[in-house]
Amino acid sequence: MPLLAAVQMASGADKAHNLAAAERLVREAARRGAALVGLPENVAWMGPEPERAAAAESLEGPTLARFSALARSCGVHLLAGSVLEAGAPGGRLYNTSVLFGPDGQRLAVYRKMHLFDVEVGDGQTYRESAAVAPGQDVVTVQTPLGRLGLSVCYDLRFPELYRALSAQGAVLLTVPSAFTLMTGKDHWEVLLRARAVENQAYVLAPAQGGRHPGDRMTYGHALVVDPWGTVLACASEGEGLAMAEMDRALLERIRTRLPALQHRRL
Repeated sequence: MPLLAAVQMASGADKAHNLAAAERLVREAARRGAALVGLPENVAWMGPEPERAAAAESLEGPTLARFSALARSCGVHLLAGSVLEAGAPGGRLYNTSVLFGPDGQRLAVYRKMHLFDVEVGDGQTYRESAAVAPGQDVVTVQTPLGRLGLSVCYDLRFPELYRALSAQGAVLLTVPSAFTLMTGKDHWEVLLRARAVENQAYVLAPAQGGRHPGDRMTYGHALVVDPWGTVLACASEGEGLAMAEMDRALLERIRTRLPALQHRRL
C-alpha cells in the first residue's frame, strides 16, 4: 500500500531557510518510504505583507524548479503545497499548488479559488484578495495512487468544490494549509474528516504550525484521514511528518457497501 506523508513546518520570511527545511522533511519522508509527500500552504514564504509581491515567482521560477528536482531525486510524487505565483490580472498574484511526479514532471497546477478575507478574533484582519486573485478551475489528475483532487486551505470550508473533485473521480484530496490558531483549534479536524466522509476519499492535509512574522500563529496538526473519517496520522508540535498508508481496498469496500456517491440527488 502506498505511504502518504503530510509535512508540518513553520515558514517565515527567509525563503532559503524555508526551502531547506522543506527539502529536509521531504527527504526524511522519502527515506521512510513515502510515495506521495505534501508540503503546506505558503511553503516557501510567510513574511510581512509588504514583501509579498517580491516573494512571488513564475511557474518556471527557482522555487518550483527546486521542488521538481527534489521530486526526481527522491523518486516521489511531491505536492509543492502552495507558492505565490506572479502574473495574475491587475498586478495581483495567485496562491498556487503544484504536483510533481517522481520524474520531476509537473503534473497539475491548481490556483486557490476561495480567498481568506476574514476577521477571526486573533487581533488580525486577513484580506488575501487584496494581493491574490482567485483561480477558476477545478483540478484533478490521475496518478498511480488514484485520481488526486487539489485544493488549498480556506477551500476546505466550501464542500461544493470537493463534490466537484469527487465527481471527477478523485479518491485522494489534498489540502495544504496555513490555518490560523483561532479557527484551527475548533474547525480544522472536523472539516477535514467531513470532507473525507462526504466524498469517501482519503485526505492529505499538510500544515503550517507555529509562529510566523507579525505574530501570526498557525494551528499545525498536519493530518492524514481515511474515507471513513478516521484520523490515521497527526503531526505533533513543531516540524514533523504525519504518515499513513493509503488502502485502496478499504476505499473500495466503503464505496461498495455504502454507495452514497451513487445516491446523490441535486
